[in-house]
Amino acid sequence: MAQTSTLYAASDLAGLTWPEIGRRAAGCLLVLPLGSTEQHGPHLPLSTDTDIALELARRLAAVRPDVLIAPAVPYGSSGEHAGFPGTLSIGQSALENLVVELARSADAFAAVLIVSAHGGNALPLARAVSTLRAEGRAVRSWTPTDHRVGDRSTDAHAGYGETSVMLAIRPSSVRGGDLPAGRTEPVAALMDELVRSGVSSVSPNGVLGDARGANASSGESLLEAWAGDLARSVQGWP
Repeated sequence: MAQTSTLYAASDLAGLTWPEIGRRAAGCLLVLPLGSTEQHGPHLPLSTDTDIALELARRLAAVRPDVLIAPAVPYGSSGEHAGFPGTLSIGQSALENLVVELARSADAFAAVLIVSAHGGNALPLARAVSTLRAEGRAVRSWTPTDHRVGDRSTDAHAGYGETSVMLAIRPSSVRGGDLPAGRTEPVAALMDELVRSGVSSVSPNGVLGDARGANASSGESLLEAWAGDLARSVQGWP
């Protein structure tokens, strides 16, 4: 195969031509990274979820030569973060339709795996996958779950886990100075107010957790755990 542009890895769909894809697609698992454009506290970029989804897709491609990675979708269902400037949300219905239509258009591939790194995408994503499977399509979704790193949990949003991961994959994107703490109660205790009035009503800085002490080593450990979970979830599939 001809060498692809240096802008793209060999597993990146966007860097290939249609004849190159045509020679491989029937034996390939197409991975769609799904993120969001939403606030992640005063210290992390709005691209955090998208960056993490793409990194996990690339780690899967590193251990599975049959993986091709679609361009990441940087918008999700993020209405709960609407109180913060910069958050861009397409809502649940639009996200559900987007995933359904993208997967329908991927008939050339053996299967489609959506890797979502934003919790707010869960309900519309589940509905989309249900629709696609009812149509007989080989489609799955996967989302990172909570892993303890040492004596720390990953937190709900923009806390220790996500901050550590960003320090591991894109340290220059983490704003300097003291890392912030936000609301540290279990999300279940805040859920009624979150649903009613959004994240800004319970956490003025947008953090649900505590980013203090985050570090790249913990971030790499968390990425390894997630990447292992992801690889095992599709072992032998499709």
